[in-house]
Formats: sequence, structure tokens, C-alpha cells
Amino acid sequence: MFNRLLAFILIIIFSPLFLFVSLAILLEDGFPVFFTQKRVGINYSFFKIYKFRSMKKNTPNVATHLLTNPDQYLLKIGKFIRKTSLDELPNLINIIKGEMVFVGPRPALYNQDDLMALRVATGVDKLKPGITGWAQINGRDDISIEKKVQLEQEYLYKKSLIFDFEILIKTLTNVLFRKGVSH
Repeated sequence: MFNRLLAFILIIIFSPLFLFVSLAILLEDGFPVFFTQKRVGINYSFFKIYKFRSMKKNTPNVATHLLTNPDQYLLKIGKFIRKTSLDELPNLINIIKGEMVFVGPRPALYNQDDLMALRVATGVDKLKPGITGWAQINGRDDISIEKKVQLEQEYLYKKSLIFDFEILIKTLTNVLFRKGVSH
């Protein structure tokens, strides 16, 4: 319940930022402003994640690292909102809906079978996905899926309010210094 209440408060606080990013996307490439995508939630269930759209409308619906020349698909505002992680702000809607929390493993794409097989084998699939997590602050885009799941399993065993707070603080630091962001 705390996650939902905090997410609601943050949506109100960041509403001017929501409006600014929405208008920038709308002016550059029209509707829709949000990008929704099928993701894997707790216990290998599925949900639609909400993000600000950082790519053009004609972009193939695959992970960015699988695109040939992904920069050709990026909106001008897209590069900025990705580097600053503003594209993730609409994840607050997922938290309010109870599909995500602030700290947990990032939700896998519906077709990332290799990642999900490792998460199931290690019990990480039992965690609700988060906006940020232990793997996010320890490599984000720069680590293998094996290392990512190892860090997520470490989080599973060490999970606590204090550890979550530490992860949130490190996330803010990483976002400010754009650490571990490759796109």
C-alpha cells in the first residue's frame, strides 16, 4: 500500500514534468504519448507497462539492443528522456495499479525467455518487478543476463526497507550522473 500511496503523491508532484514531456512528444511525433508493452510480472504473469514514448511510431516492437541502428528510431526528445530515465515516470501508473513496486527486478519483455528461465530457476520470478533494482544500479545495460539474475537473487535474499532505501538513493545518483546507460 505504501508503494501505491507514494506513487500517487509523486504523480501529483511531477505532473508539470508529465505535461512537459507529453507535449514534447506530441509536438514531435503526435499521439500516442505513452508506449505500452507486454512485460513479465510477479510469478511469470503478464501486464502492460507504461512508459513515455521515446521512439518513433514505426519502430519495431523489440528490445532496443536488437534494433539495427536504433538511433534512427529515436525521437529528438527521446534521447534526453532515456538518458535521464524520464521515460520511466509513467511506471508510477503501474505501481498504483499494483503491478510494480519501486524496488525489484526490472520487468522482462514478454519474449525474453532466456532471462525468465534464469529468474524462475533462482526464485527471482516471485518478486514484483520494480522501477529500479539492485541489478539496475550495478550495471544496468552493461551486464550479462546471468550477472543481472545473480544480482536480483542477491536482492531477493537481502530484501529489506533499509536495502530498498539504499537502492533508491543509488538510483538517483546513477540517474544524475547517467551511469550505466548505453542508449
